[in-house]
Amino acid sequence: MRRIAHQTGLSKSSVHRLQQAIARRGRHPESWLWETEDGRGWLIRLVVATLYTFGLKRGVGLETISEFFVRLHLETQVGCSPSALRGVMQALEAALLETAEAWEQDGCADGEIREIIGAVDETFLERMMLVCMDLRTGYLLLETVADDRAYATWQALVEERLTALSTNVRYLVSDRAKALIQLAEKGFECLSMPDFCHVLHDLGKSYGLAIGQRVRHAQQALTKTQEALARRQGLSHMPHDDLAAETVMEARQAEVARWAEVRHTYRAHLATLSLALHPFRISDAAPQTAAQVESTLRATVEALEALAQRHQLPARPKTMTQVRTQVPALATLVDFWWEGVEQDLTQAAISFPWKQWAREVLLPCIYWEHQMAHTRCARRKAKLRQVWETVYATFHTHALTQRLPVQVLEDWHAWATQQVQAFQRASSAVEGRNGALARLHHNQRGLPKQRYKVWTVLHNFDCRATDDTTPASRFFRREFPDLFETVFAHVGDLPRPRQRHQSLALSG
Repeated sequence: MRRIAHQTGLSKSSVHRLQQAIARRGRHPESWLWETEDGRGWLIRLVVATLYTFGLKRGVGLETISEFFVRLHLETQVGCSPSALRGVMQALEAALLETAEAWEQDGCADGEIREIIGAVDETFLERMMLVCMDLRTGYLLLETVADDRAYATWQALVEERLTALSTNVRYLVSDRAKALIQLAEKGFECLSMPDFCHVLHDLGKSYGLAIGQRVRHAQQALTKTQEALARRQGLSHMPHDDLAAETVMEARQAEVARWAEVRHTYRAHLATLSLALHPFRISDAAPQTAAQVESTLRATVEALEALAQRHQLPARPKTMTQVRTQVPALATLVDFWWEGVEQDLTQAAISFPWKQWAREVLLPCIYWEHQMAHTRCARRKAKLRQVWETVYATFHTHALTQRLPVQVLEDWHAWATQQVQAFQRASSAVEGRNGALARLHHNQRGLPKQRYKVWTVLHNFDCRATDDTTPASRFFRREFPDLFETVFAHVGDLPRPRQRHQSLALSG
């Protein structure tokens, strides 16, 4: 030790202490790897990626992550205590917020005025949060804690973000809260669109549960009758007893069949509602107007109410009144969307045959393809595929389509895709975001104040779709570097391991 101290210029006590540290780090067979340059770099990546992926994005607590690192024998290489990992996590959060702010400024530097289709809602976690999302791209403009959800609060917060992002609102989709309607009509002077998802949900709560209970009770009664009949077989020799049992069995089977048919009819009406609110008819893909959509919606709602009355289901006058009140506003979206299409076609200064081709051939093909990709129900997807195959064949065999060069056709396709994405009738994306926030909040306690902002950054810049795009890349129409690699470059060396007295006693 004297020789090493003389050669290195360190004190003998420092040399002794460092030799003990080297011995502690080399207790495991794989410890040599972490002493190499490549191994140390990979170790840092392992720790940071675990904190980023599981700690920040999945809500796993630091105590659990600390236990995970200890089981990997990393406690002798880096500081694995929850407090040490918390320092690394805070550095990651600061880097994420700084990076997102810089990228937003870069995205707005081109000066382009973007138009959003906003969805606004509130969610309740430890405190109330106000959420505003662009439905077309999935970009979160606003996700912040607020003391109230009054119009003035909404208007101030959203207006600040719109100004910062150089954007304006085309229309707002909401759950018809008065403050949100006022925000659209007074604050931004745009269309206030009811949330079609809420309408279908209200109808489902009103009659779906009641019909399901009737079906279940009828099936239970049939099962009990079958079991009783099986027990009585061979015990009774009276013909009239067998005849009575068969009569009861037939009645039970008829009841099951009746309620099964009611459920089938009820679901068919809901499917009709869903398939009616489109700018094209599902039957022949022809363009339709708001008046036609409103007529179909009203007729279907009345059919649902008549079905409930005919089978003596519980009356829901308040819900049905709310639904009927929202029907005209729902249908208005169709005409509003067509106005945007016509405005673009007029500005393009093209002849009538090309306008007709765009309205009746190109747009239906792109629209039904988009809807088919975003529909999960197998029955509805089959109907959408059927109509899409028809319009797809028409599109590719049309004389005007065949005259277009490949590049021009791609430009038309991009324009039609933008128009199709502008038809947003539900804020289900915001509801999904609220559910994700609730899950993350449930997993953690004592959250730092900036963690909500970090979750927003992760959603905007690191939530990838099937085409590998993020909400930020779709919103700003440009590519951004990989978020993890960017913040990983800001992370220095990890905290050193600390040898506790208890650990020293156990090792001795």
